[in-house]
Amino acid sequence: MPCYILACTAVEVPPAHAPRQPTLVLTHNSTGELQEKSRISIKVNAREILDSPQPKQESLMKSLQKKHLPGSARPAEFSSIAIILVASYIAAQMLSDITSNKLGNLFGFAIDMGTFIYPITFTLRDLIHKKLGKDKARLVIIVAGAINMLMAAYVYFTAFFPSHNDFVWHDAFIGIFALTPRLVIASIIAEIASELIDTEIYHWFVTRITGRHQWARVLVSNSVSVPVDSAIFTFAAFAFTYSWEVVLSIFLINVIIKYIVTVVSIPMIYLVPEKNLKK
Repeated sequence: MPCYILACTAVEVPPAHAPRQPTLVLTHNSTGELQEKSRISIKVNAREILDSPQPKQESLMKSLQKKHLPGSARPAEFSSIAIILVASYIAAQMLSDITSNKLGNLFGFAIDMGTFIYPITFTLRDLIHKKLGKDKARLVIIVAGAINMLMAAYVYFTAFFPSHNDFVWHDAFIGIFALTPRLVIASIIAEIASELIDTEIYHWFVTRITGRHQWARVLVSNSVSVPVDSAIFTFAAFAFTYSWEVVLSIFLINVIIKYIVTVVSIPMIYLVPEKNLKK
């Protein structure tokens, strides 16, 4: 049986006017110590569990945990929702890094085309934090950065790999993707810095201010992390490649669009049920 955050013991409990039956006692302590004031004990008939094959024992134990123990005592479940959130986050990061190679024109202002998809990563990160907790959110940020780095290395390798004679777009391919490693490095630095800040502010708001008003925690955390991300990425990716006027335009439009996307995507935070984040 896998090890859960609880202690399981079979004891003999003699019920009145009935034969002795083994009883399973589940005890949970959030600090890992069996202190009486925080101990939770649940007695259930253990015969079905103890006499069952191991796979069924595991299933019954999980069922008991979901029914009787608080959320913080249950083993982490990487649910379908969590998988979708993490996959969407990494995909959005990669798409934004690739499409940032193109500089667009928005009402006369310069804008890197990754700007339209990248802001959603902040809300996705908040959803991951909400679903899996702060530590897992940090891990996802770091893993996404590593994956993007591998992508940039492979794109660079592909760009300069000798082309077949029938492939007439070799120079164009290099021209488009040669900038990708710089964009990805700038993006990774900006992502890790801003989203770790976002994670800390989000966690601080929940633990120190209020666990209510989910929309408020998203606005507060993103209001700080968005300009940090935009400043680091814009100047690291485009400085000395474009004029300072263009670089400043990219920065300002980045911030504006990211704030707009943040506000529009706030309802998404309610797609994931609330849980205890004060840990």
